[in-house]
Amino acid sequence: MQLIAAVDKNWGIGKDGGLLFSIPKDMKFFRTKTTGKTVIMGRTTLESMPGGKPLPKRRNIVITKNPDYKCEGAEVVHSIEEAVSIAEPDSFVIGGAEIYAQMLNLCDTAYITKVSADGNADKFFPNLDKTSHWRLAESIPDSDSGYDLNFCKYIFDKTAVL
Repeated sequence: MQLIAAVDKNWGIGKDGGLLFSIPKDMKFFRTKTTGKTVIMGRTTLESMPGGKPLPKRRNIVITKNPDYKCEGAEVVHSIEEAVSIAEPDSFVIGGAEIYAQMLNLCDTAYITKVSADGNADKFFPNLDKTSHWRLAESIPDSDSGYDLNFCKYIFDKTAVL
């Protein structure tokens, strides 16, 4: 599996239930990577989407502890294990913070858009630069909407955790 996220300079990913930034190049990158794929997210992330609806042109798997939760256009599961059991190997984990933390080491690739700004976040992504088992494989600098960006690809190094 893979994951995709945009982080600020402190590895923040969200504030008050929403994204920190609305950057067109990052949104396009997200769409390009995930369209036609399965995306896995928590209920709060789904509800933060426009209209609280699943993403179009993707298979949406939503993880929630609520056994009565229903969502038209999404497959609702109640555990990480259940999500993994029905997801394809090339699925994308798309948030939020708790889901990222629980699924991080189930993934082999992480696409991280680093935004060189402080978004004053209240939700954070684990800092992959400070782990021994994730390595930066690619970093492409860019800019958009007044922000300096780096489109980064991290690879999980299985030998580092053996």
